Amino acid sequence: MSRSNARTGKTLTLWLSLVLVGAITLAGVVSFVWTPFALSDMAGGRLEAPNATHWAGTDRLGRDVFTQLMIGARIALIVGAGAVAIGAVIGVITGILAAFATRFLDDALAAFFDILIAFPTLLVAMLVVAAREESSLSTAILALGIGLSPIVGRITRILTKQVLSQDYITAARVCGTSWPVIVIWHILPNIAPFLAVNLALQFGLAVMAEASLSYLGLGAPPPNASWGRMLQEAQGTVYSAPWGAIFPGLALFALVIGINLLADGLRDRFDPSRRSA
Repeated sequence: MSRSNARTGKTLTLWLSLVLVGAITLAGVVSFVWTPFALSDMAGGRLEAPNATHWAGTDRLGRDVFTQLMIGARIALIVGAGAVAIGAVIGVITGILAAFATRFLDDALAAFFDILIAFPTLLVAMLVVAAREESSLSTAILALGIGLSPIVGRITRILTKQVLSQDYITAARVCGTSWPVIVIWHILPNIAPFLAVNLALQFGLAVMAEASLSYLGLGAPPPNASWGRMLQEAQGTVYSAPWGAIFPGLALFALVIGINLLADGLRDRFDPSRRSA
């Protein structure tokens, strides 16, 4: 494949990711002010196929599936953004501290990160939900944020140690620059592009984990319409009314694939070794 074709393919991939993520984000944002029907409206017939009135059909209670999809997009975006924010704060702080710590403490924190990463994020989130003894949107965000933080912490530690080994850091220390200033003006700006790629991937992971929690009944409780809860409710009618499972599944697939393609596009932009000459 020629360089021009490769560059065109990467551009198309990036645009595809922006379209997928943008469409779902637009649906989630619009749901704050408008939905075709009220979430609790059961005026439609039970298990109606997609039609001019109910664009994605209705569920077994007569509720509009498209309305639930829009609310589900909002829930997915809120949980994904909240979990990534919590994971980033905890992970970046602990990762930088590990990079600056003594060798013994650094090795101990690195081993601790590896142990936590060995546990699936969903399992860690389930343990946090069980510890709080409640299932709510805030609990799901906190649980997933804690579950994602070791991954961010490990990557932050590695990136920070790479930056600390550079000559300009040594020069800054010789000039009397304090460590907090070095962190703010040298370390964070240099690791931010690579962290952005990883956080984009963690966003997709958080969306999948939230759907799994909701499927198990540990996510956002009713009347919230999570895609995972929609899949759980539709499993009994998947043969007679498949649209109840197909549409939330496609929405979840589109968002996660879009986020992963966006992360690949960001990596191509930020990593010089992956860019064409």
